[in-house]
This record gives sequence, structure tokens and C-alpha cells, in this order.
Amino acid sequence: MSHSPWQHLYGPVPSRRLGRSLGIDLVPYKVCTYDCIYCQLGYTTTHTLQRDEYVDTTQVLSEVEAWLTEDGQADYLTFSGSGEPTLHSRIGEMIAAVRAMTEIPVAVLTNGSLLWQPQLRAEVCTADLLVPSLDAATPTAFAKVNRPAPGLSLDRVIAGLQATKNQAIGEMWLEVMLVAGYNDSIEQLEALRAAIDAIKPDRVQINTVVRPPAKATAQPLSAEALQQAQQILGPLAELIAPLDAAQLMMAERQHTEAEVLELLRRRPCTLDDIAAGLGMHRNEVLKYIDGLLSRKEITISQRDENTFYLPFASD
Repeated sequence: MSHSPWQHLYGPVPSRRLGRSLGIDLVPYKVCTYDCIYCQLGYTTTHTLQRDEYVDTTQVLSEVEAWLTEDGQADYLTFSGSGEPTLHSRIGEMIAAVRAMTEIPVAVLTNGSLLWQPQLRAEVCTADLLVPSLDAATPTAFAKVNRPAPGLSLDRVIAGLQATKNQAIGEMWLEVMLVAGYNDSIEQLEALRAAIDAIKPDRVQINTVVRPPAKATAQPLSAEALQQAQQILGPLAELIAPLDAAQLMMAERQHTEAEVLELLRRRPCTLDDIAAGLGMHRNEVLKYIDGLLSRKEITISQRDENTFYLPFASD
């Protein structure tokens, strides 16, 4: 079995949007400003707006430098991870340091909840690509879907996204996660369209629930409903498609998927079990789980609040 030498890096993994992406994890599991009902990492354990140096900045940068020397092949170096990366108080320094190390573009995946803060906005706007999210444009849906930490208002979040687009040196792609029965009504989608028109992102990427969510009631939209949502959200909107066959057949992915499958043949495992057993980051494991689930090589069993993966038993 492969064991990652990195504590704060995962991948590079095939990404539907970013190609071959090296993840840089800036907060412990699961420190976040939101507690989204659809989150594949489960419930938020530290629900906060407090920015701090949650992980050792020097150690993270040392790992990136070492990875660039040992591997160094990626389409993006992506600040993301096990919670909300902008909660790390030195993210601006880290973006600058990484951009000085390599010509590989730097992306920041964020829920966008703190971009109303001028200091943070100045820090992240130096990235080559920003991918914030906006899942709701009415207070009711915002509260139900994202379950923000006390002190966050939707108006503030949308204003922060507008200011960020005006200040960013690179492109800004806005992700919208749609959850059936929560934020997919005509009224909700039209409110999102109005917010999108005000923010003016370079792209709008529509997604829906595809992995086991934190809350069982978070269910995906049908293909027809997604197409309707795309029409309402306007000409910038695009549906996030699965990885193409060429990416799925990458040799490194095949090798790791085989390791995951072999582990599950011994016993059913949770996401954390697989990550621990293979010495991998949980976000990296999710990429391989996706491929195995889509080909029906494995299936899911829900036991109390735990999601277990096990080999698919054909009739």
C-alpha cells in the first residue's frame, strides 16, 4: 500500500474543474464557518469565524517546496482541504510564497463566507484563480443549506463576493451547489440569478449532491431539474460534468483504486478507515471512491450516522 509522506498535501488528484490538482490543506478537520447539509466530510466540528494559524505555516510551505522538487507536476496548486481555508490567518503569505516557488497557478477553493473582510480579500485576490461558492440568495435557504456560524449574514457574503470579483487579479468561478427541496425552487433560482448578475463572476458552475452528505435529507437534483436550473441561472452557468474517460484511466488512479478495493474486500470501511489504512488524505480518498461508485465496484451501507463502503455484490 502507498503511504503519503505529506501531512498537509494530498494528491495530485484528478479534478473535474482543475485538471491535476495538488490539494493544500490549511485547517484541521473540520474547522469551518459553515455546517453545510451536503458536505461529504460530515458535520462541522469547530464552527467558527475566528481566523488563526490553525496549522504550521512553515511546515506547509516546506512540504510544498519538497513536493515541487520530488514531483512538481500539476495543473493547479489548490488551497482547500478539510474545512474553510480562509480561516487560516496567514493564507496571504502562503499564496505569495507558493507563487514565488513555481509557475504552476495557485487556486483557492473557498465557501466565500469571509470575503467581506478587506484584509482577507486583499490576501486571496493575489491567487491565479478563486473558486468561491454561493448556494443560496435568500436568508431562509442560506440558513437551511449552509447553516452559518453566528455573525454571518447573507447580505455580507454577497457583498464580499462582489468586492472580490472587482479586486481579483485572476478569474473567479462561482460554484452553486443545488440540493433538492432546499434551494432549487424557481423563486430560489431567480434570487440566485439576481445575485450572480450583481457579482459578475467569470463562470458559474452548477453542482449537486453526488457523495454521501452530512444530512441524509440532502438529495441530488435530477438531470432535468439541473438543466432547468442552468437556464434560469443564465448564460454563464455550466453543469459540472464527470471526469472524462481518459482521466479515469490514468495509471496512478487505477493503482490506488485497486488498493482501496482490496482494503474493502477485507472489511467494510468508513472514509476515515480508508484514509488511515492507506495513509492518504480523506479528500484524496473521495476522488477514488467516486470512480469505484460510478462503476458499481463498491456500494454504500448506512449504519447509524456512519457511512461504510463495501464491494458491490452482484446478483
